[in-house]
Parts: sequence; structure tokens; C-alpha cells
Amino acid sequence: MNPDEPKRLERPTTSFDDGLQHERTALAWERAAIATVVAGLVLCRFAAIHSLWLFAAAGLAQTVFGAGLLVWTGVHYEDLHGPLRAGSDVVHPHAVRVVGTLTMFAAGVGLASAVAVAAFR
Repeated sequence: MNPDEPKRLERPTTSFDDGLQHERTALAWERAAIATVVAGLVLCRFAAIHSLWLFAAAGLAQTVFGAGLLVWTGVHYEDLHGPLRAGSDVVHPHAVRVVGTLTMFAAGVGLASAVAVAAFR
């Protein structure tokens, strides 16, 4: 092992938290990422069937974002164990604000797109 590499903590064999909040949080992020991928695929398919290529591109971007979020979730889960074992807080308020804002923006764009498609059909 290279001494310059950061030392990764081994995954614990027993749970240090009986409530398992970190596992539930990780699973919630995974569900959100999978839902984002599925919604992007549905948008891509609908837009491709109706030749709405701008919406198909948006759906593809959403699918790629969801896949990236799913990968990030798995990597970030491993990074949470050290601070949790040390008893420190792992909440990142800035990340929560960014993700919440992007989610609301994407939901608004999706709703506006659906209304526009339905109105001009």
C-alpha cells in the first residue's frame, strides 16, 4: 500500500447504531437515483415516439444524472462510516440545498413540459 494514499476504514462487522439511520439514508439516496433514471428513460421514450427531440435530450441528461447519483451514493456510503463511528455529524447543508433546488427545478420543468405537450397536441 502506498503511504501517500488515504487510509480507508474497513467496513464494520457489527452495527454501531441500533437505529441504522445511515443505512436508511443510503437506501433513500439509491431509491431517489433509481427513480431519476426511470423517469428519464420514460421521458426519453415518450419524446422519441412523438419526435420531441429536445425533450428526449432532456430525458437522456436526466438518466445520466441519475446514474451518476447512483454511483456517487455507493462511493459516499463508504465515506460515512468513519465520521459516524467517531460520533461526528455527516450532514452537509450545502449539498442538501443544491440537491433540493435541482430536484424542484427538474420537477417544474417536467410539469411545464407535460402541460405544453398536452396543450399543443
